[in-house]
Amino acid sequence: MNREKLKNHTVESLRDLFKSWGYPAFRGTQVFQWIWRQRADSIADMKNLPQKMRDDLEARSEIPSLKMVECNLAADGTRKLLIGLPDGENVESVLIPDNERRTLCVSTQVGCAMGCTFCRTATMGLKRHLEPWEIVDQILLAEKLLTSVGDSREISGGPSQRSKVARRLTNLVFMGMGEPLHNIEGTIAALKILTSSDGLDFPPRRITVSSVGLINEARRLLDETGVRLAFSLNAPDDERRSKIMPVNDRFSIGEIMEFVATLPLKRKERVTFEYVVLAGLNDRDGDDMKLVNWLRPIGERLKINLIPFNSFDESEFKRPKLERVQELQESLRRHGIDAFIRRPRGDDILAACGQLALDRQKN
Repeated sequence: MNREKLKNHTVESLRDLFKSWGYPAFRGTQVFQWIWRQRADSIADMKNLPQKMRDDLEARSEIPSLKMVECNLAADGTRKLLIGLPDGENVESVLIPDNERRTLCVSTQVGCAMGCTFCRTATMGLKRHLEPWEIVDQILLAEKLLTSVGDSREISGGPSQRSKVARRLTNLVFMGMGEPLHNIEGTIAALKILTSSDGLDFPPRRITVSSVGLINEARRLLDETGVRLAFSLNAPDDERRSKIMPVNDRFSIGEIMEFVATLPLKRKERVTFEYVVLAGLNDRDGDDMKLVNWLRPIGERLKINLIPFNSFDESEFKRPKLERVQELQESLRRHGIDAFIRRPRGDDILAACGQLALDRQKN
């Protein structure tokens, strides 16, 4: 029979599972804590469980784990991780050091179905969704890597755990391979595991989930997790956005802006807009004012990251001159929009924004 993957469960669903197996619910909490707080990779390690119970769990369940296939180091210290999945598929995630920050760019799918023409992952198409544990285990692999390279700085857990949970990563961005909200069930379950006070206790405010604009799923994500939200904008009008992002035919710029305008944001909480700057396509004269007209009515609710396009061999697009991106930033700021330029990280190892794809599998 197929054994139950204990890592796929939130603490609540694990409690329910143990009750269905005839055990007290608190045993589910204990196992959850062993897996995520103590990082146990076998049921035999769970010494506060009765031996008979451990034997039963060994027979009917498992604690799977991901494997590091390859790690490439960029000149700027960024590391691209090629991660092996149990079925032989691979995904990539990216570990980004920045002063005191350690950010992991997390994948949620093998490939992507959204078809954005400037994104290298889109050239793969969608192979499958990642299961919740496959999303969360990327964090554990990255923290093991930090330990192995001597980056042993630890951050105490969230306010509910204080010093009980030690983390090396400071921030998570769900901006790797795949559209997180297309895999809405897996993404939400993974976030609940990540933020549980019985587990990793990762602060929701330090997790950002990026979407091409799946509004219905975005509302559910915020209602159930409390994480930060980012939308990929990438064009100043619907005509050009539809050409490079097919999803715009379902969720237009105006609909996204209306959605953001109605969100019950907390004080100082903002939605991030990502704007990949494509030379000659979305940085033309007058595009700054088109963006201002969209963004100014909700200016206090947002910030926008300008991302110079990160090129790859198959792409028809070109990176703009930095001066052009700076001009766009200055114009937005003059009109009261918080605009930032995100410098490429790991560009020399194809680890920058929009560059992730599986060369090893393609070849």
